[in-house]
Amino acid sequence: MTDVSRRSPSSFITGARTAWLVALVPLLFAVLGLGLLSEGDRAQQPTDSLPAGLDSTLATELAEQIGSEDGDVAIVLFTADSGRLDEARQAGIADLARSIGAAPESLSVAEDGTAAFVVVPIDAGSATATIDEVKELRDTLADEAPDGTTAAVTGPAGIQADLAEVFAGANFRLLAVTAAVVAILLIITYRSPVLWVIPLLVVGIADRLAGVLATHVMAAVDVAWNESTIGILSVLVFGAGTNYALLLISRYRDELGRTESRHEAMGVALRGSVEPILASATTVVVGLLTLFLSLTPTTRGLGLACAIGILVAAFFVLVVLPAVLVLFGRWIFWPRAPKLGDAALTERPSLWRQVGNAVERRPVTLAAGAVVALALLSVGLFRVDTGLDQADQFLDKPEAIAAGERLAESFPAGSSSPTEILTRADVERVVAAAEGVAGVASARVTDEVDGIARVQVVLESAPGTDAARTAVEQLRDAVQDLPDTHVGGAEAAALDERAAAARDRLVILPLILLVVLLALVTLLRSAVAPVLLVATVLATYCASMGVSWWLFSGPLGFEALDADVPLFAFLFLVALGVDYNIFLVTRARQEARTHGTRAGMLRALAATGGVITSAGILLGAVFAVLGVLPLVVLAQLGLIVCIGVLLDTLVVRTVLVPALALVLGDRFWWPAATD
Repeated sequence: MTDVSRRSPSSFITGARTAWLVALVPLLFAVLGLGLLSEGDRAQQPTDSLPAGLDSTLATELAEQIGSEDGDVAIVLFTADSGRLDEARQAGIADLARSIGAAPESLSVAEDGTAAFVVVPIDAGSATATIDEVKELRDTLADEAPDGTTAAVTGPAGIQADLAEVFAGANFRLLAVTAAVVAILLIITYRSPVLWVIPLLVVGIADRLAGVLATHVMAAVDVAWNESTIGILSVLVFGAGTNYALLLISRYRDELGRTESRHEAMGVALRGSVEPILASATTVVVGLLTLFLSLTPTTRGLGLACAIGILVAAFFVLVVLPAVLVLFGRWIFWPRAPKLGDAALTERPSLWRQVGNAVERRPVTLAAGAVVALALLSVGLFRVDTGLDQADQFLDKPEAIAAGERLAESFPAGSSSPTEILTRADVERVVAAAEGVAGVASARVTDEVDGIARVQVVLESAPGTDAARTAVEQLRDAVQDLPDTHVGGAEAAALDERAAAARDRLVILPLILLVVLLALVTLLRSAVAPVLLVATVLATYCASMGVSWWLFSGPLGFEALDADVPLFAFLFLVALGVDYNIFLVTRARQEARTHGTRAGMLRALAATGGVITSAGILLGAVFAVLGVLPLVVLAQLGLIVCIGVLLDTLVVRTVLVPALALVLGDRFWWPAATD
């Protein structure tokens, strides 16, 4: 080796005398940190998941000032097991209502006599305490409900508790399933009973460390996060980390066929891998940080958490993983250990060489065919609807949702999720304005403290319906001229979340494309190739959204996408999807310097085809794991990203990009030269 190589960081990482130190020190610090620190903690605020500055958020802020928060009221529904609630059972319900702290005047009996409900304030200072209170309330009702009646808890507190139940133990379950999927796919990829353990262990430690670091950083800078943040972080770290590991190990194995010393082979592999991995990680990190422009605090937290996760994953793959691998001999690849003199990937008669030859024979036809196929798959994109109501957020219907639906059968449909008006104006004018709105069943003052009043408005329409949304919009129109008056509640919040999501897409999506384009221009020093690559990943996103919508609206039975799904899917598909193009074109550019653009692209496809396909299948499977949680937003996000990654891996990177490069020749790299 030259003096320069001996002094290079790659030589220090992979050197015979230093590799053990590079491997041991970060792993010891990581394990020590995980042993001493748990995930960071931050007191949740009622406005964490609400878009800043919108009407429902302003209403929630006023509600906080009178000592009450959204989600601190439970509605207990009593239904007759058969027939009507007779006087004895109604008396028993009244007695039980007093014992559980319900206001006596809140007892309402349905006109049909089959059901009654009471409103129970939940005196809890945090989301966790609310969940505990609801659980205790349900236990009490199960033991003490009058004979012949069934009691169930719904309302804001009941829904909050059921949502939390979805995530009870979810991060561990998600981590276990993700690790299992990665392990199986690594064993299939490497065909070795030993090798897969090392990248899985290194990436697994990186994942746990990323979760701890991310939550502590967010707590320190007071950035909000929610229950799903760490789950998505884990999926991203495992997906991106194992992708980077696959690329590094593939080059290492190839170099072992050329170089006798495993330390020198890893040094060459690391130097060849660092550029695409750093370019990919930087692109993803900057893309994730664009989420700081979101109006919603928890969306900003997701961007920060995942950016930290990608940085940790890249560090462990580029520093720790190569150092750990070179501590073992070639036997780590057993039973297919590489031997000195093995043919390089670019020279082997592999499947990907055959694919490249097919593309070379008909590049125009295959490029046109791929574009037409992606366009046809994108048709469903124009029919996508966004905005799920609370009842549609769960894959399995929990108690609070089922009770809310039963409540709507005997009472005004909006009783389970009342709309609220918070005001500093003349409360009588507010009530009168609310009662004059079509679709309002009732309006009454429930609190008035320090000049701030809360008016509870029950809508005639069920939550999530067009009629309920229209009623909320008309309520806002009716009170808009009253000073410091805001309409809140679940239906109003859903409207604002949809509006905020549309605004976020308008602002953030073009910025993500610009970030990816600038990253590719900087990496390739070209104008043509980056534009084409960005266009291909954009086409992949449109196609995956179109295909997914047909699946959602057809066999899966979803009426709409969650409002945040299009933005998150775009971010992950564009930022992560460009990874495979980076892996391919950086290798193609390296090969083109010696063999020319056409041969360089074919050699790059032969060299990276197997590893990129394995990485794409692995990343798609990892995102599909989000479906193990019974929450619609994560299931939708996982499926869209899974389909998009597979399309990008198997169609765009395999056929479309090589075909475009072959059609354009050296113009693909314009204005840079390939020599």
